[in-house]
Amino acid sequence: MNHAAALSVRQGLVYVSTAAVAWGTGGAAGALLHGAGQLSPVAVSFWRFACGAVLLLAVARSRPSWRVVLLVGPAMAVCQAAYFAAIAEAGVAVATMITMGAAPLLVAAGGRIFLGERLGRTGLGCAALAVAGLAMLTGGAQTVTPAGAGYSLLSAAAYCCVTLTTRRMPADGVAVWGFAGGAACLLPLAASGGLLPAGHTVTSMVTSVLLLGYLAAVPTALAYGLFFAGLRVVGGTTAAVLSLLEPLVAAVIGIVLLGERMSTVQVGGAMVLLCALAWLARGELRDAPHQHKGSGSC
Repeated sequence: MNHAAALSVRQGLVYVSTAAVAWGTGGAAGALLHGAGQLSPVAVSFWRFACGAVLLLAVARSRPSWRVVLLVGPAMAVCQAAYFAAIAEAGVAVATMITMGAAPLLVAAGGRIFLGERLGRTGLGCAALAVAGLAMLTGGAQTVTPAGAGYSLLSAAAYCCVTLTTRRMPADGVAVWGFAGGAACLLPLAASGGLLPAGHTVTSMVTSVLLLGYLAAVPTALAYGLFFAGLRVVGGTTAAVLSLLEPLVAAVIGIVLLGERMSTVQVGGAMVLLCALAWLARGELRDAPHQHKGSGSC
């Protein structure tokens, strides 16, 4: 797409960062939706993908890509399902720490092996600092079961597959047909647990519909559209590290809207994570003039 090709590295960083912020609001919306409509996490993911595909299909002009449907769609579905399974086995904090901590490392290794992307000392240092900040933010390591660790790593591997596979694809086509393929994969699992909200009042039903609409529009259609567009000019590892804004935003929402509290260690972790992201963005902008467009080195 000409629009994607015309993006600067600075715009790509803004796109990916905005996507991560939007993703950070999705967890709270999903939790509220589960409380209002008694929908399972898999059902929420199905509706998120299905409605997001419909919204993007209304504005996208790309033709169906069977490569995206058959490869990216299942990977997106596995990423979501494995993450929810990890949460069930190990809890939100540990699942988030392992999944999002492993993702930048897997993307860095995959980018180097399959795409020839160079990762310098700045990129490695930023990734290490960001993972340390994430560990502090999520409250430190706790007891992890083999199943919890396995599901978390599976989710991270699926995320890596999506990130690396879509680096050379048109942004709108990836989002539309990736969601369509992901929804098709999730449909049997979602149907077995109940597809429709189970609210007993008009208010709860309306709330469920509004929350589903928000999930489909903001953390899904908008966020993934921006993320895939940003991947055209931002390196995969940089995008994976910037995505760590998601748990930071989720933590802030938990404090402001849900009455949760952060310890001193968690506040320190948030500061460390922000410093790593700022350092990474600065390095990406500094190196941009010396890179071939789309190489994504850092």
